Amino acid sequence: MADGGELVKATERLLEGRHGRLGASALRAALVDLYEFWLGRGASAAGVDTAEPGVALVAVGGLGRRELVPFSDLDLLLVHNGTSGIAEIADALWYPLWDAKVGLDHSVRTPGEALKVASEDLRTAMGLLDARHLSGDAELTGRLVAAARDQWRRTARKLIPDMTASVRQRWARSGEIAQSAEPDLKHGRGGLRDFAVLEALAAAQLTARPGEELLEAKELLLDVRTELRREIRRERDILSAPEAELVAAELGFGDRFTLARKLSGAGRTIAYALDVALRSTVEPPKPRFGRRPSRTPLAEGVVLHGNEVALARDAVPAKDPALLLRVAAASARTGKPIALGTLKALAESAPELRAPWPPDALNALVELLGAGEGMVDAVESLDRTGLWARLFPEWGAVRDLPPRSPVHQWTVDRHLVRTCVEAAKLTTTVSRPDLLLVGALLHDIGKGRDADHSELGAKISAQVATRLGLSPADAATVSAMVRHHLLLPHTATRRDISEPATVARVVKTLDSDLVLVELLHALTQADSLATGPGVWTDWKARLLAELVTGCEEVLRGKGFTAPEPMDDEQRELVAQAVASGTGEIRIRAHGKVVTVLLAVPARAELLAPAAGVLALNSMEVHSAVLRGHDGGRAGVFTASPKFGSLPDATLLREQFARAVAGTLPLTQRLAAKERDYGSPDAPVAPKVLWFDDETSGPDTVVLELRAADRIGLLFRVAGALRRCDAEVRWAKVSTLGGAVVDSFAVTPRSGRIEPGWRREVEQAILAAAS
Repeated sequence: MADGGELVKATERLLEGRHGRLGASALRAALVDLYEFWLGRGASAAGVDTAEPGVALVAVGGLGRRELVPFSDLDLLLVHNGTSGIAEIADALWYPLWDAKVGLDHSVRTPGEALKVASEDLRTAMGLLDARHLSGDAELTGRLVAAARDQWRRTARKLIPDMTASVRQRWARSGEIAQSAEPDLKHGRGGLRDFAVLEALAAAQLTARPGEELLEAKELLLDVRTELRREIRRERDILSAPEAELVAAELGFGDRFTLARKLSGAGRTIAYALDVALRSTVEPPKPRFGRRPSRTPLAEGVVLHGNEVALARDAVPAKDPALLLRVAAASARTGKPIALGTLKALAESAPELRAPWPPDALNALVELLGAGEGMVDAVESLDRTGLWARLFPEWGAVRDLPPRSPVHQWTVDRHLVRTCVEAAKLTTTVSRPDLLLVGALLHDIGKGRDADHSELGAKISAQVATRLGLSPADAATVSAMVRHHLLLPHTATRRDISEPATVARVVKTLDSDLVLVELLHALTQADSLATGPGVWTDWKARLLAELVTGCEEVLRGKGFTAPEPMDDEQRELVAQAVASGTGEIRIRAHGKVVTVLLAVPARAELLAPAAGVLALNSMEVHSAVLRGHDGGRAGVFTASPKFGSLPDATLLREQFARAVAGTLPLTQRLAAKERDYGSPDAPVAPKVLWFDDETSGPDTVVLELRAADRIGLLFRVAGALRRCDAEVRWAKVSTLGGAVVDSFAVTPRSGRIEPGWRREVEQAILAAAS
């Protein structure tokens, strides 16, 4: 074989050239030509061309794909038909490569042996898909390649579970390109290995060939990997910040931040495509006895079909602007992916949400933002299909935007999503979980522009909040959260918080708004946890808690407010209930939303029967107010169907009357309903707060429950209060997305609050809400 030293010198001359982005591709092509020429001469010298029976030298891996990057190992296969002297031919091929310090992954096999190994080893099977003839018996190579591809097409689907497991294990080790400060270009999620899996699935005719966007993403990764290795003159696939500056300059990207943003987009493109491909190639389980896969309702127009979130058969995306958000919220809540056909249907026909958004759209958004970890994949699905930008055009400025500070481990857009995930765990610490979640989503929306991101973000978030349908006061609160989201941590860690003047300045800056203080406290924790390891520490948490406590002491006394007294219609309904001795009900419909007025005699239960009947009919309670008057009690519930149409009014009246009389087994029927539809794990534990109710007497206190919503929650809470002999004087119920903030003015039926009673009630409520 030719002198290995010539190969080394020739390679070095190629690496000396500097030609920008196009040069990376040209360098790979030149390396392929150089090694093919050199191996061709060596193969001839070793007798590959003249051996009998046939022998062939076959390239796989990067050389087989004509994508050889500097300092890559050569993947070579010497194929033979039982040729005598094959060991000598192999030695003549391999030893000069070893002498030249060329990395080598080699094997010597007959076609049958190669196919047998491929049938047992996933990596070998995929490697043979890239096989390309270099020297010797071309017909022998052709037969092997054809047989390997045919075997792959026949067996690939059975290997999908193993392939998926291998991919996910690799992701766990190497992280993802899009969200890493030091991305692994080859092994990371969205890297070149993932693209190879996509091509393998296409070769098995399980998916389409990668399109232009995917090919461009792959080309960028190849170029960066090529230039990285050329710059450092060794094998390496992890791009660190100093090397990224050199690579960015050589490839014409200006700086490493621009390059990082391009890499993030490329990585997300490949990762999402592979997620969809692996999911779509899994063969669905065959239904028993010829039944179709089940379609479990999740929300209005949304079902769980098999293992994916899909549109209901009667859903009409073109006429339902909020359907997109209900699909995303259902996906996030259940942790199930959105079906590709559903995403395509929504992208093609879902109308723009006009400002202000309808209440059901805002409610679905809050549910999505508060779903916890499931939100990440749901938002990614919307973003990759252009649907997220349709909802939030402002997102383009932060998409794939790399952080300027080294403490940040995520791109800005992913940081915002991760902040929502962390905020979802804190929704029971605030009285307005909906505003916390919207503020978490928008707190850094002003980044990526040449301006103070807090001030610009406050203006942008005010516009977004108004578009979402928030009231002017709530939009102002969200804007203030974004404007001041750094106030508490900067004050707590840089000022003397024991000084009253420091606390007074914070209170004045926040317009003496106790709710805003509470929201900023939670947002600061969520923001810190979503930034990176070590940003949220016990020391920081303690300082922040001290500052917030100081602010709350200044603002003490601004807590809950009792509901308004009954109006004439409610008093009239109470009189009817007292006269009839049973439950009375009136319903006013406003489209899909209904106002339900209910009344019972004084000694009858109202809250549990009302909540139970509404839950039994899949009605989601958005708000409820209970009051007593003249020997009876009345409640005003605002509710809408989770899915399907409004229940029949006559049926509701009949069920409510039976529930008040105690002849409707609500507990059993609601338990069966929850078993049928399931309740996903809540991202946050329920929390109970206590307040004194100075307006209702010394032995009446207000219990505030903050918890994740679930089927029949209000019914369970009412039952827990009844079992603890707690009489509900009044109640205010509020459902905000997937969270509830419910207040109950309660007093012991004995008339006096005994020691331990509050603890007993609290434990019962927490058990009911868990």
